[in-house]
Amino acid sequence: MEQVRFLTQNFGRYDTSSIGSYMKIGGFSALKKAVTMDGEDIAACIAENKVKGRGGAEYDMGRKWSQARKVAGNNKVIICNADEGETTTFKDRELIKNDPFNLIEAMIIAGYTMGASDGYIYMRAEYACFRPLLLNAIRQAKNYGFLGENILGRGFNFDIHLYSGAGAYVCGEGTALIRSIEGKAGRPRMKPPFIKVSGVFARPTCLNNVESLSLVPHLLLDDEKIYQKYGTEDSVGTKMISVAGNVNKPGVFEIPFGTKLRDIIALAGGVQGGRRIQVLQIGGASGKVQAGTDAVLDTPYTYEDLRAIGLMVGSGGFLVVDERTSVIDFLRMNQEFFSEECCGQCTPCREGNVHIAKYLEKIADGTITQDELDLMANIAEVMSRSSLCGLGETAQNSLLTALNVFPDVFTVHDGGVRHA
Repeated sequence: MEQVRFLTQNFGRYDTSSIGSYMKIGGFSALKKAVTMDGEDIAACIAENKVKGRGGAEYDMGRKWSQARKVAGNNKVIICNADEGETTTFKDRELIKNDPFNLIEAMIIAGYTMGASDGYIYMRAEYACFRPLLLNAIRQAKNYGFLGENILGRGFNFDIHLYSGAGAYVCGEGTALIRSIEGKAGRPRMKPPFIKVSGVFARPTCLNNVESLSLVPHLLLDDEKIYQKYGTEDSVGTKMISVAGNVNKPGVFEIPFGTKLRDIIALAGGVQGGRRIQVLQIGGASGKVQAGTDAVLDTPYTYEDLRAIGLMVGSGGFLVVDERTSVIDFLRMNQEFFSEECCGQCTPCREGNVHIAKYLEKIADGTITQDELDLMANIAEVMSRSSLCGLGETAQNSLLTALNVFPDVFTVHDGGVRHA
């Protein structure tokens, strides 16, 4: 199986430190086209291609842009979420590294569409090595008149600012990210007001992830509708995924929707040592899990097919865990991450993570009782229904699905469970 090259078509084709090199391959042609269009038509183009947000929420992006356009206000903001703190997810890093000018162009188009005056790139602390690359791209775009005042003579003013996070996973959530930009503790806030109405510095804000934004320039120039030739009727186009775990060649790949899960694993060089797959987790640490059965591996990678077997596309992470790791040890590892990253603001997540970590240790020791097992499942359900933000809502996705997928692992025998 070969990768497709739609979103990644610029990779390796230009000098990422030179705007002139980018312009030689057609860079900023999409922006020049966009400023001749009505913003609603740009949002309609995205909607026509059935693009869903690539950050994990899977919200219709064309609808989101159309809604953001209609919010009243002359001081709007575009935010690019480049935090990418989801474990096993590193595809946005490749887009920043290999095509930074495309991201800048996409943000300017978003600013024009929404009538925004400022853009913020919020990049995770661990990507500090890419700060000079993006700062250089912003500076050159400004020198060439693509940023600043009266862009392309259209009376459109827009600037981009680069912010770095401090390493908090929870700042991938929109309101926590906004508070971090404002200089406050990166903790989620209650909604409403929604950030479309009152976001960063109380200004109307539209937030998209790196991959979502990076698609826009390519879609505007896709006169031959190449993107729509990929995928399925409901899951149109291509998707960037990052494959990690017990595979021979972990990496980032652009695949057409509809690719079978086993073919994705083959693209990453197959399972190490030809071992049996114990667990598949799709969508990052907050993703749901499945067993590595033939029926699961034959499932097409689409929103609808993954949903049918209890999985989700999520952030684009794809983790392969082979038989050397038990289901319980995998869950313990996952839980350690969420216990560490919980901000502690809301009770369901703060207390729930602590107690579930303890119960998983008791399962590993073979000392848990059926009552405790039932209570653990109830706590996980409460967390998913009542936590303040997406971290608490999805932290127990792996546990809740594992309870159904691997029931034998959670069966009490003689006062404890069999550790498998």
